Amino acid sequence: MKKLKLGLPKGSLQDATVKVFEKAGFKIYLSSRSYIPVIDDAEIDPMLLRAQEMSRYVEEGALDCGITGYDWVEENGSKVETLADLVYAKQSSVKVRWVLAVPEDSSVKTIKDLKGKRIATELVNVTKNYLKKNNVNAEVEFSWGATEVKVATGLVDAVVELTETGSSLRAHKLRIVSTVCESMTQFIANKKASQDPWKKQKMDQLVTLLKGAIAANNMVGLKMNVEKVNLKKVLALLPSLKNPTISELSQKDWAAIETVIDESSVRNLIPQLKGAGAQGIIEYPLNKLIY
Repeated sequence: MKKLKLGLPKGSLQDATVKVFEKAGFKIYLSSRSYIPVIDDAEIDPMLLRAQEMSRYVEEGALDCGITGYDWVEENGSKVETLADLVYAKQSSVKVRWVLAVPEDSSVKTIKDLKGKRIATELVNVTKNYLKKNNVNAEVEFSWGATEVKVATGLVDAVVELTETGSSLRAHKLRIVSTVCESMTQFIANKKASQDPWKKQKMDQLVTLLKGAIAANNMVGLKMNVEKVNLKKVLALLPSLKNPTISELSQKDWAAIETVIDESSVRNLIPQLKGAGAQGIIEYPLNKLIY
């Protein structure tokens, strides 16, 4: 039997990835003592790896594909194929940022002010390339962790750190000077593996299901019955991906409506629908939404 060697990210992306796979229809069983997960698909051979090193093993062919961040693909300089962006957050425009930060009272105001300074980060190569692009000669050292503390206590002059909202940096009394790069979760593939018809088809199937599971996040389905004399009033209230589905009922003066909407709007919408004449309103969760 052919197998697809799939890398799953260990660490901050792990729980979110397992949940997305579950919604996509795959059960993943993890053990705290093992880096070899079990998945209920005999054609997939999974392995748990840190996102930081995923792209190297995919490029080398030790893995056919894997899930990691764009930042680590760039950091490793890996030549891989990106099959899909997998945005786990509700807002599809949200990306995480690697930012250059200094103490609030630092004299550093721009990237140019870091000439001759010391910067700590886990994202060493990307930071060096950013400095080179801005013609700044500074020392960049690898940080094993607690990076914000190093700059706050004066061990280094600045840090390049991952942030979503900037709240952690502000809590450490740090000020953002500039954005070094943006990143998002990606499904990447080995270039040779993506040319294998069976593996490419298997990867495309995975991507379709994962993207469908992500698209269904925070969305629900609504079903209801409505008398045709009230149909226009009810339809005017309904947001929809396209147009709601309208079906005839056995009672010719009634119709059934089905639609998909954002879950956050349901609590306000259902009372309005009832007031407009909708009856038998059913709300149900979605696992996948395939466009």
